[in-house]
Amino acid sequence: MPVRETIGIIDFGSQYSQLIARRVRESHVYSELLSPQVTPQQLRELGVRGLILSGGPASVYAAGAPTCARGVLEMGLPVLGICYGMQIACQLLGGQVQAGQTREYGRVRLRVTQPADVLAHLAPEVNVWMSHGDVVTQVADCFESLATTSGCPVAAVRHKSLPVFGVQFHPEVSHTPDGEQIIRNFVYDICGCQGDWRVQSVIESAVATISEQVGPEERVICGLSGGVDSSVTAALVHRAIGDRLVNIFVDNGLCRRREAELVAITFRDHFGMDLRVVDARDRFLTKLAGVLDPQQKRQIIGHEFIEVFKQEAKSIAGARFLAQGTIYPDVIESGHGPTGHAAVIKFHHNVGGLPAVLGFELVEPLRNLFKDEVRLVGEALGLPETLVWRHPFPGPGLAVRIAGEVTADRLELLRSADEILLEELHAAGWYRKVAQGFAVLVPVSSVGVMGDGRSYEGQHLIVIRLVESKDFMTADWVHIDYGVLATISNRIINEVHGVNRVAYDVSSKPPSTIEWQ
Repeated sequence: MPVRETIGIIDFGSQYSQLIARRVRESHVYSELLSPQVTPQQLRELGVRGLILSGGPASVYAAGAPTCARGVLEMGLPVLGICYGMQIACQLLGGQVQAGQTREYGRVRLRVTQPADVLAHLAPEVNVWMSHGDVVTQVADCFESLATTSGCPVAAVRHKSLPVFGVQFHPEVSHTPDGEQIIRNFVYDICGCQGDWRVQSVIESAVATISEQVGPEERVICGLSGGVDSSVTAALVHRAIGDRLVNIFVDNGLCRRREAELVAITFRDHFGMDLRVVDARDRFLTKLAGVLDPQQKRQIIGHEFIEVFKQEAKSIAGARFLAQGTIYPDVIESGHGPTGHAAVIKFHHNVGGLPAVLGFELVEPLRNLFKDEVRLVGEALGLPETLVWRHPFPGPGLAVRIAGEVTADRLELLRSADEILLEELHAAGWYRKVAQGFAVLVPVSSVGVMGDGRSYEGQHLIVIRLVESKDFMTADWVHIDYGVLATISNRIINEVHGVNRVAYDVSSKPPSTIEWQ
């Protein structure tokens, strides 16, 4: 039996499955993902208080589509099906699902016909986020409809005798304003949870797990980048095993300006941790020469990262473990969810295969956390605010913020533009209002005016990307003050040689990703 109340999430391969878990934890109730093959007996042994059936990319009527046992729905445990999960529940209990005449993607107006149970406390009409092509065309007599949309006549349901509910929309995403209320209705009112999960319990659990995993004479190597995730990982491991942690910072030449210096000051000088800095700048740039494909860039960087680690690890006696700052979005976007059904959005060089290749056992204390949860852990561990609230930075660094070939000149140009952007965000008080902000270099020549004549001196376009997001699974572009944006643009054009045009990215995730590549 678990020591804390738990909501299980049966994962059918949705890109949002981990986000559902995060929303439940926001309500101070622990949640974890489960395989569709989980049995009623296993659920009883786990002692879960309720189940949420996730969305998924398949059609429930397709051959080989993931499903769960009908007995899971009939054991008396509260169940909430979301999108594909609602369709599965309705199909297993006698309903029909077919391709809809119209697809619904994005914000849709929901008409609540019965504001009770999971839809309690909602207005008669609310906005919700839809992402589906199939619909429940017929429900069994044991179900009744709770809500409709113009394109979906059965948008929410409840079973008449079992505590089984379903919504066709996605309450877990921030684009459904009342989604948090719906999750709380299910977790508290229907499942009867009290809310005993707090960030301190995450720290205690992680430290205990690391202490148990790592023997008293063994050492752990941490791949430290200076970002939030690896920094919090290092702090957790250091709290668990002290000076048996060895941090390695690989300077691959793809970092922001003065990155290596900042890492050294923070971890070696301030925290007194063992830090080894490896200068591998020339090695990485040589391997990336002439490479244009972004996935190939990631694979090359990942391979070289492994080779550098192998070489440095030989000098660390007793090192059997590798600590990484892998978090939930990394795992999902790399297609490494518990079901294996999730699509690969992009490859993360720190997800999948590294321990076997390096010969280390993996320590990943943040693997089940989202970015905002990681920040809360960092604050509780006493890490400085400037580090905890630092904007995310991709593992492959600036290489995936340069469209086309990565060269020393292009890296320097992008560093300069990126530095100006961050300076102005701080100066204008916008840095903490932005979840992630960065510059992208696009090697496109455009005409400009230099003096009194036309000029094609500008060989590069700089695109500014600023997003707001709580979870980094969904994000929207920031409606930043035009004056601040103008200052950023003017400084980049005037101070960065080779740039005569700056653009602002106004696309959201989905359908775009936050990073360009």
